[in-house]
Amino acid sequence: MARHYLKKATRTAASDESDVRDTVARILDEIEAGGDAAALAYAQKFDGPTGSILLTEAEIAAATAQVPAQLQADIRFAHDNVRRFAEQQRATLRDVTYEVVPGVFAGQKTIPVNAAGCYIPGGRYCHIASAIMTVTTAKVAGCAHITACSPPRGGQGVAPAVIFAANLCGADRILAMGGVQGIAAMAFGLFGLPRADILVGPGNQYVAEAKRKLFGRVGIDMIAGPTDSLVLADASADPHIVATDLVSQAEHGYNSPVWLVTDSRELAEQVMARVPALIADLPELNRTNAEAAWRDYAEVILCSDREEMAATSDSYAPEHLTVQAQDLDWWLERLTCYGALFLGEETTVSFGDKATGTNHVLPTSGAANYTGGLSVHKYMKIVTWQRATREGARPVAEATARISRLEGMEGHARAADVRLAKYFPDESFDLRAHQ
Repeated sequence: MARHYLKKATRTAASDESDVRDTVARILDEIEAGGDAAALAYAQKFDGPTGSILLTEAEIAAATAQVPAQLQADIRFAHDNVRRFAEQQRATLRDVTYEVVPGVFAGQKTIPVNAAGCYIPGGRYCHIASAIMTVTTAKVAGCAHITACSPPRGGQGVAPAVIFAANLCGADRILAMGGVQGIAAMAFGLFGLPRADILVGPGNQYVAEAKRKLFGRVGIDMIAGPTDSLVLADASADPHIVATDLVSQAEHGYNSPVWLVTDSRELAEQVMARVPALIADLPELNRTNAEAAWRDYAEVILCSDREEMAATSDSYAPEHLTVQAQDLDWWLERLTCYGALFLGEETTVSFGDKATGTNHVLPTSGAANYTGGLSVHKYMKIVTWQRATREGARPVAEATARISRLEGMEGHARAADVRLAKYFPDESFDLRAHQ
C-alpha cells in the first residue's frame, strides 16, 4: 500500500520571512554604521539591563560559584564526551602531499579559521549544551580566538551555568548580548573583539536570518529553522517510549514538527492515544509548545513495509532521526538523509542533545539532504598547494598553453609559454590550439 497519513500536519514550519528579513536587515545596517553604541542601544531595547558586555574573569568566577557541584560535574562529563568525539573527527582530516606526475607535487593543508563566534541561545530555556557543542568544537579545531555570545536573562545577566560551560570549553571572551545585535557584534568585531570568520550556533528566526544575511562576509554553520524529529518504529517498538520521545522534541517550540513513520497501525494508534496525556503532564511552558507542535505540525504515517518507511524518512530528511525497529544494521546501511541518527531504544535524541558527544547543531527543514551538522570540519579550511621541478613543469605547461588557446585565454597560455622558453631555450614546442 502507499503511505497513509493517520495524522496530517495542518501547518508548515515556515515563518513570515519577509517581516523578519526586513527587520534584521535594518538592525544589521544600523549596527554596522553605528558600531558599539548602536549595538548597545539594541541590547538595552531587546535584552534589558545587561551589566558588563564582556564578562571579566571575576564575573566568570562569581558565576561559576553559583553552579552546583553536581551540575558542574555533569557539564564536565558532557564536555569531555564532546571533546573526545571532536578529536576523533579532527583526526580524519590530514595534510596530503601527492606527486601528480613526475616532478609535479600537489598538496592539501587543513587550516582552522582564526576567529569563531559561537551563539548560545537564551530565551525560554537555559541552553548549557549549546555552549558545550559550539565552543568545544571550535577549540578542538584550533581556532585562535573564540567568542561565546549569549543573551542576559531577565536583567540578571547570562545564566551562570552557561558562563561556566563556555569558559570550561575554551571561550576566550564571553559576550553578554543576544539576538541580531549579538551576531552583529561578533561579525563586525565590536567591543574590541576580532571579526569572526565563522558564526555558529542555534537561535531564533532573527538570529538565523542575521546569519543568512551575513553569509559570504563570514562563514556560517547553517541556516537553521525550527527543530524537527522523526521516529521510525515497527511493531517491536515500545509505544510509551516512542510517544515520550516525540513529546520530548515537540517541547522545543510551537512550530517544531515531529513525525512518526511506522508499518504497524496498532503501534501508531497506541502512540497517538498516549501523546495527549504525556503533553498534559509537562510544565506549563513546555506543555504550551508541545500542544501546538503536536496539534499543528505533527504527522503519523503508516507505510507498507520497512523499505517504504526508509524512503519516507529520506524524503523528509529530518534533523533528528530515531530508529526503534528490528535489524538496526539494515537501517544504518539504508538510511541516507538525516542530521543525526539514533539507533535503538537504548539511545534517544535527548542523549545527543546533551551529553553523548555528537553535536546537536544540526540541519533542519530538509537541509539534511545536502549537509551534516556542526563539527570540527566546519571551522577548517581545506586548502591546496603545488610545487614543481622544471622538468615536471614541462608537460603541464604544454597542456596548459594548448588548452588555454582553445579556450581563447591567450594570457594564460603565455604564462605557460614564458616558462617553457626560459627552462628549455634550445627546444621548440607546438603550443597552437588544435580545433
